[in-house]
Amino acid sequence: MQFLGGVREIGGNKILIEDGPDRILFDFGPSFSPRYEQYFVEFLKPRSTSPVQDLLEFDLLPRISGLYGKEVLAGADLPWVPPEIHGLFVSHAHADHAGYLGLVDPAIPVYVGAGTKDLLETIQRSSPTIRYGEHAWRSVPDRQPVRVGNLEVVPFPVDHSVPFAYGYLVRTSAGTLVYTGDFRHHGPRAPATRAFLAAAAQEEPIGLIIEGTRAGPDPRRDLSEEGVRTGVDRILEHHRDLALACTYPRDLDRLRTLAGAAGAAGRSLVVSTRTAALLAAIGAKYPELALPAVGATGGALVYARKKRRFYTWEEPFLAGALSAEEVRERGREYLLALDLLHFPELIDLRPPQGSPFIHSMSEPFSEDDVDDKVLHNWLDHFGLGFHQMHASGHASGAELGTIVRELAPRTVYPVHTEHPEAFASFGANVTEPELGVRYPLARGPRAG
Repeated sequence: MQFLGGVREIGGNKILIEDGPDRILFDFGPSFSPRYEQYFVEFLKPRSTSPVQDLLEFDLLPRISGLYGKEVLAGADLPWVPPEIHGLFVSHAHADHAGYLGLVDPAIPVYVGAGTKDLLETIQRSSPTIRYGEHAWRSVPDRQPVRVGNLEVVPFPVDHSVPFAYGYLVRTSAGTLVYTGDFRHHGPRAPATRAFLAAAAQEEPIGLIIEGTRAGPDPRRDLSEEGVRTGVDRILEHHRDLALACTYPRDLDRLRTLAGAAGAAGRSLVVSTRTAALLAAIGAKYPELALPAVGATGGALVYARKKRRFYTWEEPFLAGALSAEEVRERGREYLLALDLLHFPELIDLRPPQGSPFIHSMSEPFSEDDVDDKVLHNWLDHFGLGFHQMHASGHASGAELGTIVRELAPRTVYPVHTEHPEAFASFGANVTEPELGVRYPLARGPRAG
């Protein structure tokens, strides 16, 4: 077993599990670590003609043969060879877990849940810069074993801030490994997470590969999705002018929460064309998500921001879309979901002084958070009131400790965290992974 990413960093999980001749990879995306931002920021990106070469130059990709496609290896000092990875399992559709799929050799099977595949397709269709590439896609049914050589992988749905997220049981010749992916159990799919953890405990795992985003120092408030709804309800109850919100555009649970709060306050949620495309595509296929419909008779209206031209995929949502003037004139009727990149629209919207701005995203991680400073510059300029209302997509440190103790694995491997040392206090045998080091699938004493 090798950890090729997600080591002492948030995101970038790349976990290679080898059992005899069989090799499978879990997740493949960029990290959110400062290491990447030492070389690539804003519009300074790897060249589209030689992305692997550029990323390998700074050790931002693993130097693994038989993984990358022939075209994306152009110029790299890593020669193309036929695939030596027998399957790639994606835990969920967030960029830090799936964003590098376009670099993977198209002959390597990519295993995803049906909903994950639909979500990836919708994201790609409405985001011109995102390309996941062509693959031998394999849809994995929930809780049903998938065999790759002598390895058996069982996908379990879990609760996260994006739907169709999975954790995995990986049955090897030495015993079962558990890979959590990203997860929580304070959202609407909490029972799914509990079912996964219960099944994992029954396996008496030899290893637990667990995300630890919130291990160590953590400034986040422990709000549940219900807590966010209560807070937004209270804000809308006490303000009668235009209300604005900013959330992750693919956090469909949060969009449903905002739409419900807006409706209860006699308002309509107003979203961007990109969010409208996501709601329309996913909501139609998965009615159990109860997403707001888009349109005059639905739960969400569309805002037509000022642009020179619209993409073809946006056109179905432009009929009846609201202009800045319409939103400004009837502001008390709307809750406008506005991304940070769309803040120039405030110049035309001119919300009344004191209008609420609901920041339904993670708290800033440091005093040097540039985006946070820019956000507050805009809010101060227009005199908007700032309200922090967010439920994390990750388990808290205390919850992580409880999970480790209940599963009692022989070894814990913390990933997706800047503080793997925090797991030492959970009373388990912890191995802090090192990049590229091989860890044997060996049995050891069981914890607990």
